[in-house]
Amino acid sequence: MKKVLKSLALLLIISLLFSNIAFAKSDNGKQSLVALGDSIPFGYNLGQHNHHPAKSAYPYLIGNDSDLRVRNLGVPGWQTHQMLTALKTDQKYRQAVRHADYIVLNIGNNDLLQALRAAQAASNGNSLLFMQLLQQEIQKSNLFANVGGIIEVTRSLTDAPIVVYNVYNPFQLDDPLYTFGSAILPTINSRFKDLTTLYNSQYGNVLLADAYSAFGQNQSTYVLPGDIHPTVEGQIKLAEIGMDVLDLN
Repeated sequence: MKKVLKSLALLLIISLLFSNIAFAKSDNGKQSLVALGDSIPFGYNLGQHNHHPAKSAYPYLIGNDSDLRVRNLGVPGWQTHQMLTALKTDQKYRQAVRHADYIVLNIGNNDLLQALRAAQAASNGNSLLFMQLLQQEIQKSNLFANVGGIIEVTRSLTDAPIVVYNVYNPFQLDDPLYTFGSAILPTINSRFKDLTTLYNSQYGNVLLADAYSAFGQNQSTYVLPGDIHPTVEGQIKLAEIGMDVLDLN
């Protein structure tokens, strides 16, 4: 009788063990989304502080709607060269990308802002000179070469879909810089389109999310006042276009 009881107890323990393992696998078996980029996927200025990514940032909104685990690796202030270096050398980034089922990438905004500030400072109000200097500063930043490098390194680590967000106009309509943004960003964004088209033809599943068109002239709704970062509504819009591109709706 004791042997029977011991056998039953052993079977019960084994049953519970496998049940817990199965539950753990089920719980952790969700597909994952990794967000790479700057303060936009981070959700800057949406929480009480900026110590951690905001849960209202678009990577988490995509994750909530599509039942995905989210790893948000957005870093406020980062430029393309920092993102590229991290993917080449930082095991945290490399391992996250290796295990991702979906990648969203939003980078280059700070490269453009730095180029803008440098051109403004050097042009002394001369609009023609400003545009010439801006083009030079953008070229010096290696923005598009770096974005291409980011896509290449990412694709070397995973075959997951990569969604690249282009640049929305961050200035309110009554800001003089809005006109500048409307003049320069279509050219900038055509380069993003060319890059994604090129790498999609080479590697497959390199996709473009058109934030510029999605925001349109709705900056009062989608951009924080006195800021350049998305509102919660703006983050929702970024999530929507990302999900559309990934066919997660």
